[in-house]
Amino acid sequence: MEESGCKPTTSTFNTLIKGYGIVGKPEEALKLLELMLQDENTKPNDRTYNIIVRAWCSEGKMNQAWNVVYKMVASGIQPDVVTYNTLARAYAENGETYMAERLMFEMQNNKVNPNERTCGIIVNGYCKEGSMTDALRFVYRMKDLGVQPNLVVFNSLIKGFLDITDTDGVDEVLTSMEEFEIKPDVITFSTIMDGWSSAGLMEKCQEVFNDMIKSDIEPDIHAFSILAKGYVRAGEPEKAESLMTSMGKYGVHPNVVIFTTIISGWCTAGKMEHAWSVYEKMCEMEITPNLKTFETLIWGYGEARHPWLAEDLLNIMEEKGVHPTKRTIQLVAEAWRAIGLVTEAMRVLNDSDKENRRDKIPDQSLEIISRKQNLSTSYPNVLQIPGVVVSDNGGSAANIRGHMLVRGFEFSAESMQHSATKTMCLTQTTSSALRVQQPLIICRRQSRVKLGCSGISYIHVRWCKYINEETKAVAVIGRIPWF
Repeated sequence: MEESGCKPTTSTFNTLIKGYGIVGKPEEALKLLELMLQDENTKPNDRTYNIIVRAWCSEGKMNQAWNVVYKMVASGIQPDVVTYNTLARAYAENGETYMAERLMFEMQNNKVNPNERTCGIIVNGYCKEGSMTDALRFVYRMKDLGVQPNLVVFNSLIKGFLDITDTDGVDEVLTSMEEFEIKPDVITFSTIMDGWSSAGLMEKCQEVFNDMIKSDIEPDIHAFSILAKGYVRAGEPEKAESLMTSMGKYGVHPNVVIFTTIISGWCTAGKMEHAWSVYEKMCEMEITPNLKTFETLIWGYGEARHPWLAEDLLNIMEEKGVHPTKRTIQLVAEAWRAIGLVTEAMRVLNDSDKENRRDKIPDQSLEIISRKQNLSTSYPNVLQIPGVVVSDNGGSAANIRGHMLVRGFEFSAESMQHSATKTMCLTQTTSSALRVQQPLIICRRQSRVKLGCSGISYIHVRWCKYINEETKAVAVIGRIPWF
C-alpha cells in the first residue's frame, strides 16, 4: 500500500487491529497502536481502543484490557458505554458478574449512562451463575439507573428461575412483566415450555403452548421442537408425531431435527415399523436425513434385535450422500454382538477397515483388481466356498455364514434391472464327488429394484428364508416388505 503511494488511515489501522483481535493476537494489535501514535495523520480514536480492549477481554486477560483503558484516558479519549459493556461482558462470562455490576459506579463517575445492553449483560450473568436473588434485585435497580427492563431481560430471568426449578420465581417475573407492561413473545413461552418439558410435566407444557395460541402468538419451529422432545421423553411418540399436523396449520415446516426426534421416540418404544414410516415421510417431504437420523435408526434396529436391518442402513446412507463415521460402524457391530453373533460384528468392523484401506489404493492397482474379478466371473461354476458342504438331506458340514459371498452377481430378468446382489453357490454331495447344483441368492444388504411404471415402483429387499426344493437346503435371504 505504501509502495503504491497510498497512505494508511485510521480506518485502515482499525481494520488491521480488529483482524489481529479476531485471530487472538492482541499483542500485534498493540504494536499497530504504537505505530498510529507515532504518525500524526493516523491518531487512534475511541473505536481503536475499544477493539483492543475487546481483544484482551476475549483472551480473558482483564489486567491488559484495563491497561488499554488507562492508555485511552491518557490520550485524552474517555471510555464510552461500548468500552464498559465490553468489560462487563468479560466479567460476566468469567463468572464474576458482581465485578460487572461494580462498573456502574465508575460509569456514573465518568458520566457514562448504562443502556439496556449493559443491564442485560449483568442480569444474564447472574442468571447463568444461579444467583437469581441478585438478578431480580438488579432488575428493580434498573429504575434508579433510568433504564427500562426489556423483554430480553425478563426472558433471561424466566430461564434462570426455570434452571433452578423455581416456579414461584417464574410467576414473580410474569407479574413484573405486567407491571412494566411488557408483553411476552414466542421466546418467553418457549422458555417456559422447555422448563416444564425438561421436568417431564407435559400437561403444563401443553397448557403454556395453548396460552401462547390464545395470546395470538404464532408458534415457531423451536416451540414445536420442545413439544416433540418432551413427548418423546415422556414415552409418548404418537403425540410427538401428531404435531406434524398442527405444524401445517401454522405454516411451520418440520425440519430434520423434529423428524429425528420423533424417530428416536419410536425407536425407544421398540416400534421400528413406525420409526421407518416417519423416515419415509421425511424423504417424501424432501428433507434430507443427517448422520444423527441414521444412527438413531441403526440404534433402534439394534435394540429390536434386527442387526441385518441396521446394516442395510449403511447402503441407504451411501445413497443419500451421508458418510458413516467410526461410531456408526460400531453401532452396527454392537447390533450383531447383541444377539450373540460376534463373528458378524467382527466382519462389519473388518469390512469398514478394508474399505478405508481400499480408498488409499492407487488407481492402477484398482484396475488390476478389476481385471482379475472380471476374469474370475467368466467361470462361475468353478467357484468354491471353503468350509461349506450341503448334504442331500439339507445338513451342513459347516455353518453357512452369510458373509461368505461372491460379489458382483446381477439379475438378468427384466423385472430386476441391474439390482446389486450377492450370490453364494451351495454344493450338494453325491456318492463320491461334489457338483454345483444352482446358485442361491443371499441378500444381506438392501437393494432397491425398479419395477417399471406400475403403482409400486420399488421393492425393499430385506431378509427372509429361501428353500431350495431340490437340495432341501435352507438359506437366509431377506424379509421383503413392500412400500
